[in-house]
Amino acid sequence: MEGFRKKSEDKKTLLIVEDDENVLSMMKEYFEYLGYNVIIAANGMDGLKIIKSESYDLLITDIVMRYISGVGLISFLKEKYPDIPAIAVTGYGKNLEKLAAEKRADVVLRKPFTMEILINHVHKLLND
Repeated sequence: MEGFRKKSEDKKTLLIVEDDENVLSMMKEYFEYLGYNVIIAANGMDGLKIIKSESYDLLITDIVMRYISGVGLISFLKEKYPDIPAIAVTGYGKNLEKLAAEKRADVVLRKPFTMEILINHVHKLLND
């Protein structure tokens, strides 16, 4: 696994799971511009497959998605990989935010948010 990381040793990798194509594309472009490696998934099912099979440093996930919710992804992530930070984003009610926090999301952001706020949280969680 060491060789797998060598190609981008100083670059952190983000896994972004978001079912809104425009938001997903914008976040991917933004973080790549800032120098991150970015892996994307357009729904919770694909996100879960990537969580199980890829190497990454931080998860950013929408909470409300078809198939598997962001809360489900965070719950699985924290059970298997408790040291990987997770940021949950939502445009819906407080109960979802509370549930995400209970499942140990490191940060819960309510949409709409600025990319500056998101990147500040990413930097803090990755200690860059």
